[in-house]
Amino acid sequence: MNIECFIAARKAMGFSQSELAEGICTQATLSRFENNGQIPTLKILLKLCKRLNISLGELFPKVAVKDSEITEKMNQAEFFLITSEYQQATALLNSILLSEIEEADVLLRHLYLKGFLMFYQNAAVMEIMFVFDQILLEEETKQSTIFRLLAYTGIGMIYSREKDDEKAEFYFNKVLEQIYSYSIEQMEDTWRVLHIVFQCGVFYAHIREIEISNALLNYAINICADNHITYYLARAAIQLAKNAMVTQEDTDQILELIYDARAYSKINRNVIGLKELAIMEAEVKNSSVPPTN
Repeated sequence: MNIECFIAARKAMGFSQSELAEGICTQATLSRFENNGQIPTLKILLKLCKRLNISLGELFPKVAVKDSEITEKMNQAEFFLITSEYQQATALLNSILLSEIEEADVLLRHLYLKGFLMFYQNAAVMEIMFVFDQILLEEETKQSTIFRLLAYTGIGMIYSREKDDEKAEFYFNKVLEQIYSYSIEQMEDTWRVLHIVFQCGVFYAHIREIEISNALLNYAINICADNHITYYLARAAIQLAKNAMVTQEDTDQILELIYDARAYSKINRNVIGLKELAIMEAEVKNSSVPPTN
């Protein structure tokens, strides 16, 4: 996280730490953030950024990638997960024998993919939890960090599905506290960071924290733009349009978001997204038609 940018903005606005923190958090909380890198909750950070007239995205690290060394089969399974083709991903994953996996990070990747595929295909909650727990019980290393964050994300999604938003937010906050400083080293890590940021954005939309959700979704779109990745553009744009519908933004603004999402969906042949957008467009247009006498 670019704390230097935050401090520079505060000083440029002429705020002392106590002045900036007033009504938002304690001066000690702000001091721990600026001096020790102890990141406050996302709600506090968003309010501080608004007072400084900077976007939350300006504090996020830029994402860069290196070439991947992971097998093509695992890559294709992960790509199918991203594009919501869960049956194809599962078939590929099932074709990989666990006895043939020797590297710890490859095994963690297999578990992460298995856990999310089970979630999206409505497997039993305890079975999914067991898969994610296997990741969390592994020794924590630099290589395992991203998979631990994905496991926390998955558990947050489970609690959200089970309508326990308080526990879900605990896990999503745990992820967001660490994802800021995660260093991207390969293309697949970019996919994973996008998956985490997107799912966090969906959750905050679910609990009606729309401003936080929009900040995360726009960050996901910026990652896509910086790295010429289009896979998550449509999904993030669709969620932004949904958020605009929740907050009852201007009809033209909502439709513009829907049309942007449709363009991204066409590029990626996202048939499911296109159907969803057609329903959303009809709903928006029908709600904007004045009643007849």
